[in-house]
Amino acid sequence: MPATMEAPATLRARKSVMWTREDCRKLEGMGLLPARWELVQGEIISKMGTNLPHSMMAQRIAVWLTSVFPTGHILPTCSIDVAPEDNPTSEPEPDITVLNRPADELGRNPAPGDIALIVEVSDSTLDHDLGPKAKLYARAGIPEYWVIDVKGRRIHQHREPSAEGYASLRVVASPDTLSPLAQPTASLTPALIFG
Repeated sequence: MPATMEAPATLRARKSVMWTREDCRKLEGMGLLPARWELVQGEIISKMGTNLPHSMMAQRIAVWLTSVFPTGHILPTCSIDVAPEDNPTSEPEPDITVLNRPADELGRNPAPGDIALIVEVSDSTLDHDLGPKAKLYARAGIPEYWVIDVKGRRIHQHREPSAEGYASLRVVASPDTLSPLAQPTASLTPALIFG
């Protein structure tokens, strides 16, 4: 599970208040945030460094996605503006974001309408990725969300987003295959990712 940032003593009084992106920018400017963090539903999450299995899985899925989607559509580890107008309490940083158009056409962090697929690689954060993050992405209208379960050697495929969560959840293990909604003729078997 991701580590929750311990607030400095001067900030603990705000514990009952949800953090916003603006708060985080100020804290970051003051040097009070860890080097790697993300904001999920008002909670500042300190992102731990990645270990070898996480890095290998992220690289393998990125290589496969790059072979399936056009050049410039794959963004590794980039913050996204989830419902920027009405949800200033979240700014997640997925492991991989697949865009509907090349990243260099955006000129800003991707918003939900720019995103075809989000991928999280999960070796120690599975509950968080399948819980709060899945709900956040569904509410934002991200059409498809995959969680690569490193320990379970399977892929959780979420589709049909709504305000309550994803209506469709499929857990895929080898020898079964899955395809992205945005590239339905491409087929991935988990064995390709897990080796």
